[in-house]
Amino acid sequence: MRPTADTFVSFSLAAAVATAIGLGAAPALAQTPQQLEWCNGKDGPSLDQQVTGCTALIKSGKYSGHNLAIAFNNRGTAYDKKSDYDRAIADYDQAIRLDPNYAVALRNRGKVRYKKDDYDGSIADLDKAIRIDPKNSDAYSDRANAYSDKGDHDRAISNYNEAIRLSPTNPVALNNRCDELLQIGQLQSALADCNESLRLRPNHANTLIHRANAHFALGQMDEAASDYDAALRQSPKDSWALYGRGMAKVKKGNSAEGNADIAAAKALSAKVDENFAKFLKLK
Repeated sequence: MRPTADTFVSFSLAAAVATAIGLGAAPALAQTPQQLEWCNGKDGPSLDQQVTGCTALIKSGKYSGHNLAIAFNNRGTAYDKKSDYDRAIADYDQAIRLDPNYAVALRNRGKVRYKKDDYDGSIADLDKAIRIDPKNSDAYSDRANAYSDKGDHDRAISNYNEAIRLSPTNPVALNNRCDELLQIGQLQSALADCNESLRLRPNHANTLIHRANAHFALGQMDEAASDYDAALRQSPKDSWALYGRGMAKVKKGNSAEGNADIAAAKALSAKVDENFAKFLKLK
């Protein structure tokens, strides 16, 4: 599964307050200012606080239409971050029912469907989101992820290309295109994408692993081992990085340390050697 953009877009409810409550309802609003802030994600609430805040606004009866859709969207965002995907989808369903042209909620539901391996459902939502907001780089990147996991590499690359055309400094799309290019054997192009992603977002562990894979596939074992090692400093139990570093060390002639890494990786993941072997066949 490919990484997506780091955070969902949560629209602010602040501008909706005057419309939602009317001039005569200020006393009722004054009872829940913190709940409004929690739902809006202001000042870093916990996920439980965000759910509580949005639930209070939803049940208040003071919001309707797009304003109510925002509250459902924001609560869905919190549920998604809690990995409660069914509740997240239920809230996005409500947001989209209230506002069928709410591109943010459509994109968010598409992302959660992707996490549940519903790639066709994800693509359908993202198709709609893109028709409504055709300049949203992240939506193209998300749709590319779904096409990639379906094995449709041509459509995946096309969507990553569009995401990067719209937002050349999007490190997530660059990272994911790097990985996609590796899968179709375009190693130098993959390396260039990972380099640019890391320039924009230094020391990102997932991108370091992708760049290490590119170096490994190109036979650049010193660089591969260095990148796997940098990723492991952040995620010491990443089985892929351990296995890759071990393989690179073995190829450099350091069999003792390399085999120790490989054994440690296998202890963490029974299939890491099988998956790495599949990767080696791609290059």
